[in-house]
Parts: sequence; structure tokens; C-alpha cells
Amino acid sequence: MNELPRRSAQTVPDLVQLPPAFHAFHELHYPAYLSYVELQLGDPIEARGVVEDVFVYLAVNWQALMRTEVPAAEAWAVVRTVVVSHLEERGRQPAMPETAVFRRVATDVLRQTRGQFEVMESVIGLYPAIARLPERLFDVVVLRFVLGYPTGQVAAIMGLEEGTVRSHIHHARGKLSRELGCDDPGGRRTP
Repeated sequence: MNELPRRSAQTVPDLVQLPPAFHAFHELHYPAYLSYVELQLGDPIEARGVVEDVFVYLAVNWQALMRTEVPAAEAWAVVRTVVVSHLEERGRQPAMPETAVFRRVATDVLRQTRGQFEVMESVIGLYPAIARLPERLFDVVVLRFVLGYPTGQVAAIMGLEEGTVRSHIHHARGKLSRELGCDDPGGRRTP
């Protein structure tokens, strides 16, 4: 009997013959899914395994996924469900606030060494507040501002219209500004 392929050595598209549309979907969405899951789990190796599990599920259910109204939205729901289930099975909370603070501080420290503590203080309260946002608002804010995807790409990843993403951003900003007790720059537009 042949040995099963190791998950870390091969990805779903390498293991079975799938339609070109799956390969394109995998190539388009894998990086964003991996970044999002890694932010939630705080462990890149664990995140890779979870994302591979998501793509195995999507591959097995590819035909059904393609019959849905918005396949990207259905696939995003699978990502969310698998992450929540993974965390619940291990009795863990999402690592996003800590992971995001570390990423932000590390990035800012590399850019400028002065003001390290001010940067850390300003984001320590923000990321836990983001984590308390409702699911859709949370996802949009994380993809757009924490991971840095442009609005159009966030829409494509989540299977939403760009206007819906902008609306979610507007509502999230309002909730965050109220929770953090700061002024909401209500007129700000998101590209």
C-alpha cells in the first residue's frame, strides 16, 4: 500500500486532479486564508494545517460549492467555521489581539525605533476591541486593516460587494470609536 502524502509536503491541488477553476481559486484565496487563520491561531504551522483542511473540504465539495450563489462567500464561511471549531476543540480563544499587536509593533519598530511604547499603547486597546466586533465586521476589519488587503480584494475573499465591505468598515469604525471613546472620523472613505 502506498504511503499517504504528508500535508506539509504537498497541497490539495498537488494530490488529486481538480478542475482549473479550483486551482485558480486555491491560488487566489490561499494566501489570504493562511494570513487570516495564522492571525487567529498565532501559529503559522498550525494555521497551514487548518487551511489545508479547509481546501481538502472545498476540493471534496467543489461541485456543490460551484452551484451556490456566491462560492467565495460559502468558502469564507467554511474558513470561519473550521477556525472556530479548531479553537473550541482545543479550548482556546483566538490569538488575534496578541498576534496583531505583535505584528503592528514589529512593523512600526522596524520603520522607526523612536516611539515604540506609544505605538504599543495605542494598539493594545484597539485589537481587543476589534476582536469583540460582530463576525462580519471583524473579518472585514482584520482583512482590510490588520492584514492590509485592499477593499476590492476583501470583497473578493469574502464573496461580498465592495459597497458592502465599505459599509461594514463604516459601521466597525463607529463601534470601535464608541468603545474606545474617541472621535469617529465619519467622513473618511476607504479605497
